[in-house]
Amino acid sequence: MPAKRPPVPLSRERIIEAALHIADSQGLRRLTMRRLGDALEVEAMAIYHHLPRGKEALMDALAEHVTSVHVEQAATWQETARAWCRAGRELLREHPGVLALALTKPPKGATAVAISEQTEQLADGGLRDAPEAVRALRAFVFGSVAVEVQQSGWADPEVDEWVRRDERADVDFERGLDALLKGLQT
Repeated sequence: MPAKRPPVPLSRERIIEAALHIADSQGLRRLTMRRLGDALEVEAMAIYHHLPRGKEALMDALAEHVTSVHVEQAATWQETARAWCRAGRELLREHPGVLALALTKPPKGATAVAISEQTEQLADGGLRDAPEAVRALRAFVFGSVAVEVQQSGWADPEVDEWVRRDERADVDFERGLDALLKGLQT
């Protein structure tokens, strides 16, 4: 009989990845501490060692995971903003199950740091009123992803296969981003 492999140690990162998998494949409503513990092959109470506030801490961590985007400063503020918007969109699209959290949880932790960094990058790039620009860019990214997920069929129980990639959505996103960046220049 082969030796049994030792269990993979529980970590905050493992918990978040397992929770993302459940939320993306089954929906946020199906994400319970018990179901998460089963997926991790641990008692649900073991999760509280890494997330002492329990499910509320888990929800905060998931929102933070999909909204704390970092990009390198580019040659212009427009290029930096474009890179940030594209990276933010991709991260949110990878995890449609937690989009509702991203839309409703106030920015804190790593997300607040990322927003501050984005504001500083745009200001350093010469954009006046960078805080307002970051709010507008975030609203655009979140809104465009929400429309994409809605139109993809992801949340529709009648849809067998949801569309992760839609070329029309890519074109619409880029067109909207171009328009928003032009508007921010004035």
